[in-house]
Amino acid sequence: MLQLPKTCYIGLALSALAAPTSASEMFASDSPWMLGDWGGTRSELLEKGYDFTLGYTGEMGSNLQGGYDHDRTARYSDQFTFGSHLDLEKILGWHDTEFQLTITERHGDNISNDRINDPRVGGFTSAQEVWGRGETWRLTQMWIKQKYFDGALDVKFGRFGEGEDFNSFPCDFQNLAFCGSQVGNWVGGIWYNWPVSQWALRVRYNLNDTLYAQVGVFEQNPSNLESGNGFKLSGSGTQGAVIPVELVWSPQVNGLKGEYRAGYYYSNAKAQDVLKDSNGQPAALSGAAYRSSSSKHGLWLGAQQQVTSLASDQSRGLSLFANATVHDKKTNAIDNYVQAGLVYRGPFDARAKDDIGFALARVHVNPAYRKNARLANQAAGLYDYDNPGFLPVQDTEYSAELYYGIHLADWLTVRPNLQYIRHPGGVSQVDGALIGGLKIQSSF
Repeated sequence: MLQLPKTCYIGLALSALAAPTSASEMFASDSPWMLGDWGGTRSELLEKGYDFTLGYTGEMGSNLQGGYDHDRTARYSDQFTFGSHLDLEKILGWHDTEFQLTITERHGDNISNDRINDPRVGGFTSAQEVWGRGETWRLTQMWIKQKYFDGALDVKFGRFGEGEDFNSFPCDFQNLAFCGSQVGNWVGGIWYNWPVSQWALRVRYNLNDTLYAQVGVFEQNPSNLESGNGFKLSGSGTQGAVIPVELVWSPQVNGLKGEYRAGYYYSNAKAQDVLKDSNGQPAALSGAAYRSSSSKHGLWLGAQQQVTSLASDQSRGLSLFANATVHDKKTNAIDNYVQAGLVYRGPFDARAKDDIGFALARVHVNPAYRKNARLANQAAGLYDYDNPGFLPVQDTEYSAELYYGIHLADWLTVRPNLQYIRHPGGVSQVDGALIGGLKIQSSF
């Protein structure tokens, strides 16, 4: 399983580049689809409002040095995406209306689980972001969107995840700390990113050409996370709602694109305290149940800005980015996260569509959560990290990734990468881990 996807995709890419082909033919390097234009049928369907996609993401990770288990090996995980996007104005005459249906399937293994992180507490980041939420099929998107007042008001309803619209961020890096919406990674299981969906409503209002505000209401239902509920549509198991609010500014700075996000989320479902019982005493010592809070909240900031470009091609150049999240200290294991990095697109004239990326991240554990672990060990009389019953105390995890994106064809990009994780899972006793990775992104 490990070698077949990588060999297959690189082989197809080399075959495509070896012989000149028309963009409409299979494996043509300048086609957006590996299978070509189906003899012109695909373009004809697009003109009529029908867009069908089949995507593949595969990620390999190998522990080159360090980590919890020094036994070197490799793991491979991947995801297939089957999507259809319908322009209902063209198809049914419904003004400014779109429909999206997406089904995903994930499977494979993650090097972080049994080699990088201490399995007694797990980790925070993941060396293979595409792994997670079960090896199963899921209804990832099923929504309808309509615009009103000449596009000023944008309303979307159906099943989708918060990160699709709120705290959104690209996913070219392989480490989870640099990929996609970060709130969902650190908020403790109430904000569900791709590929999980839930019933939701999102309303967006464009204040002007560069600024919009949006608010959403998302079903908070942990049962949606279960592998057997990938196509669950009922609301059974719902605990409350997550309400995100966000302001997004997309200016042109010296003619170069930027995007700046500031947002806040609020959950009205009950949340468990990380330290105290209902009497205000440490629950790990009292033996009583942890008290509950009536809500949970946090905020985020994000920025992306292109800062240089080439006169011959404005898409080439250096872009900078940074993201931060802050969370409720009473109920969340992580109290804050920060990340920053850069991407340079088109580094060489001969490789104008390649890109280079580098990023750093810091994940910080809530001091109350850390204190709870110490008290739990104290109550159990455990003080030796090597004792199997000892609960490792988590503090701060640092991650870094460097990748080079090889644009083999318009339908295929391969990104070999190196990652370094210091204190995996925030556990200082675990050796820093050097990970070799390979990310494959393709569209059929």
